[in-house]
Amino acid sequence: MAQIRQALISVSDKTGLVELARGLARHNIRILSTGGTAKLLAENGIPVTEVADHTGFPEMLDGRVKTLHPKIHGGLLARRDLPAHMSAIEQHGISPIDLLVVNLYPFEATVAKPGCTLEEAIENIDIGGPAMVRSAAKNWQGVAVLTDPSQYAEALAEIGAQGSVSQKTRFALAVAAFNRISNYNAAISDYLSALQPDGSKSEFPGQSNGRFVKLQDLRYGENPHQSAAFYRDLYPAPGTLATARQLQGKELSYNNIADSDAAWECVKTFDDMAGQTACVIVKHANPCGVALGANALEAYKKALSTDPTSAFGGIIAFNRPVDAATAEAVSKQFVEVVMAPKIDDAALKVFAAKANVRVLEIPPGPDGKNGRNSHDVKRVGSGLLIQTADNHEITRANLKIVTKKQPTAAQLGDLLFAWRVGKYVKSNAIVFCKDGMTMGVGAGQMSRLDSARIASIKAQAAGLSLKDTVVASDAFFPFRDGLDVVIDSGATAVIQPGGSMRDDEVIAAADERGVAMVFTGIRHFRH
Repeated sequence: MAQIRQALISVSDKTGLVELARGLARHNIRILSTGGTAKLLAENGIPVTEVADHTGFPEMLDGRVKTLHPKIHGGLLARRDLPAHMSAIEQHGISPIDLLVVNLYPFEATVAKPGCTLEEAIENIDIGGPAMVRSAAKNWQGVAVLTDPSQYAEALAEIGAQGSVSQKTRFALAVAAFNRISNYNAAISDYLSALQPDGSKSEFPGQSNGRFVKLQDLRYGENPHQSAAFYRDLYPAPGTLATARQLQGKELSYNNIADSDAAWECVKTFDDMAGQTACVIVKHANPCGVALGANALEAYKKALSTDPTSAFGGIIAFNRPVDAATAEAVSKQFVEVVMAPKIDDAALKVFAAKANVRVLEIPPGPDGKNGRNSHDVKRVGSGLLIQTADNHEITRANLKIVTKKQPTAAQLGDLLFAWRVGKYVKSNAIVFCKDGMTMGVGAGQMSRLDSARIASIKAQAAGLSLKDTVVASDAFFPFRDGLDVVIDSGATAVIQPGGSMRDDEVIAAADERGVAMVFTGIRHFRH
């Protein structure tokens, strides 16, 4: 294993830099550096040679040209196992560079700033850094390349133990380096290809470059004959499923993850309801029970009562911490996944008796808020459908009362609750609610009439009366027949988007039947 004798350090992010350089100096490794990096090392008493002195060629063009030189790339690219290569660099006075430490100009952070100009973005496109990283990573058998401060400690430990970096570690570092360059180039492409001639930015760039990191291989996909893996965004938002910590239980399956995401995205929409806890139970990507309660236990009991049959083997999500009493109640049923922002120690002890139950903790960000996807993606044949995520929220101020009968304050609260739930039910969606809980859910039918009938049948099976309930419909009623079905089932107030050619007919039907109806002006199809 070749000893590390010479390192080149040129970094934008100087986190951990001085400690790394001191460690290298202790092992008598010669350090080459550039600009601000060299200045910082010298100020800390660390011996350093400027790259310009090493190459005999000054930095120029405001630093754009400093490492693009044969003495740099020859030192990185020369194969140590080929005598011809080593003879060639010796002939031209080039010494091998055994360790490269580079992180790139902060392009992503720059373009994320409000008001970033094209000129600022262009100036933060690194040229020399990626070139060196690619050279070092290509020649990984002879060169170790560090592209992130998180890699420094392990590399220093190996150098201290054996004077070099192991082949296994060098290969892993090379892969990480190429991944970093790929993500960096993708960020530049995304930014530039979204720019319009008038200087504005398109919501959708001319080229979409997915940047995802694999979290784990899965046992199989939706079905056992399919293979699968779980990836997260390169920079995941806090309070999203990809940031979850699994505290116990079997490995998550493809379907577990898909259903857990549906449950978590639904339950966190109730975070603004101070003093109340929301519980969402999901089965096959549809909420089968949702409720609000004074605490997690009350919310769970109410949610379970909506459809205890469907809740068997379901996914349960809470938007507040889970305590032991709630864990005891949940443990009485067969459940696949339980998730919350916090599972307290006493609750964990209860769940430990159910070793197969997957328990997830998804803490919010430092500001106490949960992030959301900005875009949704769906794969189609040889292509992608990309849309902005459906993050639209409705308040009382947005509602338009269109009937003679006015909804009561209690009904308005339940209508808004039902509307939030309906947003996460597969279309066609019909949701009956009362007193902050779902009473019947009809999902995923080709006919809105059938969804309404199914919701009524489920409520009856659960022993729940739909008398004086409210109903949310994710899209408008194209005819009065759907409205008549929910009123016949017991609904006295309805929330729907409106916008049908027959709105007047449906409104007249609501007035005829003596129910209140409000329009939102927003549709929530979920396919």
